[in-house]
Amino acid sequence: MTDNARRGLPAPPPLGAAALPPGTYAGQVVLVTGGGTGLGRAIATEFARLGADVVIAGRRAEQLKTACEELAAVPGAGRVTAAVCDIRDPERVAAVFDAAEASLGLPDVLVNNAAANFPSPAEDLSPNAWRAVVDITLTGTWFMTREFARRHLAAGTPGSIVNIGASYAWTGGPGFAHSAAAKAGVKSLVETLAVEWGPYGIQVNGLVPGLFPHSDMSDDIRGGLERAAPAADTQGLRQPALRVGEPRELGWAATFLASPYARFVTGHMLVVDGANWQRRTLVQPETIPLREQLGRGPFGS
Repeated sequence: MTDNARRGLPAPPPLGAAALPPGTYAGQVVLVTGGGTGLGRAIATEFARLGADVVIAGRRAEQLKTACEELAAVPGAGRVTAAVCDIRDPERVAAVFDAAEASLGLPDVLVNNAAANFPSPAEDLSPNAWRAVVDITLTGTWFMTREFARRHLAAGTPGSIVNIGASYAWTGGPGFAHSAAAKAGVKSLVETLAVEWGPYGIQVNGLVPGLFPHSDMSDDIRGGLERAAPAADTQGLRQPALRVGEPRELGWAATFLASPYARFVTGHMLVVDGANWQRRTLVQPETIPLREQLGRGPFGS
C-alpha cells in the first residue's frame, strides 16, 4: 500500500453540526459531572445544542462559571446552571439533585464523566493515591447513579444514565492500575444496573473514549502521552484511523445513547476510539518496563 492510499477514517462533520434532529432534548434536563472542562464540556455542549437544559457539576467554581457562559451561548441551548460538587460526598450529591430539581426539574439524563487519573507504576501508588482515584471514578459515579435512580424510581419516571468508561476495563492498563480497576467497576455497574433498572424504564450505558486531545488535559496525562508516543501522534499516525478523535464526536455518541432513538440500547459499552484498543501488530514490539517509559528510576532508589 502506498502512502497516498493511507487515508484513514474521514474527518467528522464540522463543529456545530448535530447528529440528531434539532430540539431532540427540548424540555429535558441533562446533568453532566466534570462538565466544566475537557470532554465533559464537549458532551454538555452537544446536549445544549439539541435544546437541553444543562446542569454541569464540578469542583472548581471558576471553571464552571466560564463553561456556563459558553454553553448558554450555544445555538439552540436551553437554560444552563452549575453546581459545585465533590461526588465523593453523598450528601453533597443529594444537594446537587435537590438544587437541579428546584431550578430546572429532575434530570432526565445523567452523564457520569468526572474521574481522576494519573500514570504511575503500581508499586509507587500510595494508599491515598489509590483511594483518590477509586473514590472519584467508581464510588462517586455510584453515588451519582444511585441518587438519580432513586429519584426516578420514587417518581415512576424513565431516565437515562451514561457512564464514561475506559477500554482498559477489558484489557487492563499498565501504568493505571488504580484507574483500570475503577473503570472495570464502572463497566460492571453499567451491565448490572441495566438489568436491575430496565423494568422501571431506566437505561444505563457506557461510553468509552479513545484519544481525544483537548486543552484541559492534565500535565500528568499529557506527559504520559508524549512519552508513550512521539509528538507526531497528535495527528493520530499511531491510530488505525490515522487521526485522533474530535471532542464533538464523543458528544454526538453521548447524545445518541441517551436519546429516544436508542431506547432499546441498554447495558452497552460504546467504544469511540477508531478501533485503537483492538489493534495488534504482526511483529511484537520490544517490551519496555513501565518505569522506564515513565522516566522513573529503580524502585526504592
